[in-house]
Amino acid sequence: MQRIFSGVQPTGNLHLGNYLGAIRNWVRLQNQYECIFCMVDQHAITVWQDPKDLIRNTREVAAGMIAAGIDPEKNVLFNQSTVPAHAQLAWIFNCVARMGWLNRMTQFKEKAGKHKENASVGLFAYPNLMSADILVYKATHVPVGEDQKQHLELARDTAQKFNNDYGVDFFPLPEPLIFGAATRVMSLRDGAKKMSKSDESDYSRINMTDDADTIALKVRKAKTDLFPMPDSLEGLDERPEASNLLGIYAALSDRDKAEVMAQFAGRQFSEFKAELVDLAVSVLGPINTEMKRLMDDTTHIDAILKKGAERANAIAQPIIRDVYDIVGFLRP
Repeated sequence: MQRIFSGVQPTGNLHLGNYLGAIRNWVRLQNQYECIFCMVDQHAITVWQDPKDLIRNTREVAAGMIAAGIDPEKNVLFNQSTVPAHAQLAWIFNCVARMGWLNRMTQFKEKAGKHKENASVGLFAYPNLMSADILVYKATHVPVGEDQKQHLELARDTAQKFNNDYGVDFFPLPEPLIFGAATRVMSLRDGAKKMSKSDESDYSRINMTDDADTIALKVRKAKTDLFPMPDSLEGLDERPEASNLLGIYAALSDRDKAEVMAQFAGRQFSEFKAELVDLAVSVLGPINTEMKRLMDDTTHIDAILKKGAERANAIAQPIIRDVYDIVGFLRP
């Protein structure tokens, strides 16, 4: 059986990068694998969250996933904190994984910056929770971006060490599913930086909650350069903003960059942006409308997440019971 686990932090501002780099791919995978999708709210609190915002953001991410095409009947959709096995297995993995492994995690260094002594223990150890997220369901595949490959490698190392330590063949070694050119969407204000919900400027990203007028404004204001659209991919690396907008258009239209470039070669970016606006609104507009409808009825979202949690618990509980037996925990 091939099973996918993937999750997204409910920290607000679900954006175009999340859609093109993750959620759209999940929609396509749901017909090929058994899929478990999770709002990882326990990961979110590795940095402080306003409790009211966290609740709203959890519902909003769920609404965004459903609006984008994730079928909660076909897939398991829930928020992480409602399945205790995640935290239970994470503690065991805290005792399996090595400090040296975690010290090499580049994302901790990036997020903690120069003040790592003030970072939470959770921020340092959250790769172990990520490993638990995956392995508590014995997931065989994980969709990841290039910047998350290191965490999946840690999950594989942890699974292998657990199996070796206890002389069992229990956890699978999950394989990455890495998608192509659309996986990395850059900031609209700086083509060298990844589009991020944490960027101070809202003009750096297109949010999935943006209406048509806001999308149009952000695309028009997106940074480009003074030159027209090139007719060759050569040298495009030296024009990161142009390359980013070209990549966004290609991803939204399900085409490759070279094909889009051939269509717009020699034209000014003002013309290109006008067509990009129309395309972005045609794709994201219906998602935005459905998200608003779902957020107007939070009881419906809560019911979906409750049912998803019940299904997730039904998978995870037998696995964590087996882990407890392997480790030697006495169970009543």
